Amino acid sequence: MIQSVTLDDIRAAEARVKGLIAVTPCPYSETLSVLTGSRVFVKLENLQMTGSFKERGAANVLLALGDEERRRGVVTASAGNHGLAVAFHAAHLGVRSVIVMPEWAPLTKVTAARRHGAEVILHGDNYDASYERAREIEAERGLVFIHPFDDPRVIAGQGTIALELAQQVPDLDAVIVPVGGGGLIGGVAVALKALKPAARVIGVQSEEMPGMRAALQAGERVTVPAAATIADGIAVRRVGLHTLALAQRFVDEIVTVSEEEIANAILLLLEIERTVVEGAGAVALAALVNKPVALEGKTTVLLLGGGNIDVNLIARVIERGLVKDGRIVRLTVLLRDRPGSLARLTALVAETRANVLHIGHDRAFSRARLGETEVELTLETSGRDHIDAVKRHLHEAGYTVEEVLHR
Repeated sequence: MIQSVTLDDIRAAEARVKGLIAVTPCPYSETLSVLTGSRVFVKLENLQMTGSFKERGAANVLLALGDEERRRGVVTASAGNHGLAVAFHAAHLGVRSVIVMPEWAPLTKVTAARRHGAEVILHGDNYDASYERAREIEAERGLVFIHPFDDPRVIAGQGTIALELAQQVPDLDAVIVPVGGGGLIGGVAVALKALKPAARVIGVQSEEMPGMRAALQAGERVTVPAAATIADGIAVRRVGLHTLALAQRFVDEIVTVSEEEIANAILLLLEIERTVVEGAGAVALAALVNKPVALEGKTTVLLLGGGNIDVNLIARVIERGLVKDGRIVRLTVLLRDRPGSLARLTALVAETRANVLHIGHDRAFSRARLGETEVELTLETSGRDHIDAVKRHLHEAGYTVEEVLHR
């Protein structure tokens, strides 16, 4: 049976979790506003204690459990953030917790959940496999299952964000929300449409796994194919019964963004807002920057859902972003294989004010003829114009130069 979630449920959740959950800031961003043409505010849910909005729903459910349920303990399935939130609040309430995560779950989330005292089980290569195993453990051990999104108590907890937004940005025209299973957008949409009926609620998914968009188009829950995405926090193949019903009733639009757009949004937030977000947390900005939504001139809130991103992934995102922006370039240059040739080449590069990050030689596996060597230069540059200037300078000096294009 589908149980409706109301504004009263969300207000009750707000009262229940008060003091346990941070009221996160929602500052205005001048730079993002200029960049996108909207009046942009950013809701920083990545500043919650465990790094994501998931704390709201997890805390609301745990606080609503009866004494007997608390003694039994809880189990959940999660791509990472929900499990981390359950582990943290269960520990504070003295409740035993078991968290089942996919085998590819980010190490940062696995380690943090274990640090909070949870038993973490890695099972399967996607959330659905983890979910099935968690349900088995529920039956085997007699634990209480906490669904990561398709539970009215979880949905009500996530909806408390909208109550804060109504106070922080009273003139908002739209909110852009990450969508995985749909618990977050369901709760936010219920509250916001009750408080501000004219405000638009727009969901964003990775185009690699658009479960909610597919369900809305089909008019029923469907299972989308498994796929790899850097937005692992919203990598859900099949949305919930409750969440689909709420999306059908209250959500205005669902759009999708590409992996490259998500990566670029992570980098933009790091550079412009000095804030670290994971892929699932950056999709709202990716949608606004790349214009799948028409919000020019509108007061828009970007809901940054979480910041639990692996440091190695940040490094790769930064490097790819610098290449895309023309701030790192790789050139191959053919040289005569003689003493002093490399010194002359690097001197010419220095004249262009480019900084050499790496030099590699290849005599055997390259297009170089006998008596030649192919040198690969990785350079730090200031943009596309600077790259063109470097290439032109080397061409004028008689070198054959090719740029290794970013793919």
